[in-house]
Amino acid sequence: MKCFLCPRNCGADREKEVGFCGAGAEAVVARAELHFWEEPYLAGGGASGAVFFSGCNLQCAFCQNQKISFSVKGEQTSAAALADIFRRLEDEGAENIDLITPTPYVDSIKAALDLYRPSVPVIYNCGGYEKKETISSLNGYIDVYLPDYKYFDDALALRYSRAPRYREYCEEAILEMRAQVKDEVVDGVLKKGVAVRHLVLPSHSRDSIAVLDRVFALLGKDVHLSIMSQYLPCGDLSAFPEITRTLSPLEYKAVIAHAEKLGFENAFMQELSSAKKDYVPAFLR
Repeated sequence: MKCFLCPRNCGADREKEVGFCGAGAEAVVARAELHFWEEPYLAGGGASGAVFFSGCNLQCAFCQNQKISFSVKGEQTSAAALADIFRRLEDEGAENIDLITPTPYVDSIKAALDLYRPSVPVIYNCGGYEKKETISSLNGYIDVYLPDYKYFDDALALRYSRAPRYREYCEEAILEMRAQVKDEVVDGVLKKGVAVRHLVLPSHSRDSIAVLDRVFALLGKDVHLSIMSQYLPCGDLSAFPEITRTLSPLEYKAVIAHAEKLGFENAFMQELSSAKKDYVPAFLR
């Protein structure tokens, strides 16, 4: 069956070949473990049950997880084995099951959740380059949607992620996510709903400000929002000299000031010191 899960519409027959994302027929898990560095509104003071899938439909030039997003490394995992991973992480005390870069494996994930439904929230942690139809197919499976909204300017999406019409697809997907799940917060932790992440890029604080304006227009001041400062130059960025450094304090301050001006009530802002390798997982396989 040809694959049209994401906006790439590459049409790969993944039983015989891999798609743009590098994914074949079975899900590939690079790492599955308790992860203690998610936002407080996702796991409180506990740990997420992070399932890092290998392969990605974006493959951003600056990706911190290039070892698994640019190539597919890890264990091929059947739906039954994936369900066992969910169960193990829950048994180990995970506050949620955090599906990281899940888009290429939506069908496998649904099959696994049909076999075992965790009692903790299931999080769909994605890059935002999603098709509305694919998100619609997840209705009833996902408790918390955690999309990135990476770029307002489609020229930046093309430059860094080779992603045509990124903003259009991202916004359509986010609105579908919101239509499926309304926010349910228990003791400060999001049990159901939508949270949006945005990574501020060096040299592009104006684009970040435009992103915040759109998030506010789409979802209002109550949306759970994470404004991230942890950008580190990763991989070969010789073609992109403007992003070969970390953020300046002035750049990040401008974006935070705009978020405060808009009046977001559930915004999480990282410290500028978050730009360090501690936040980059080690993928050993």
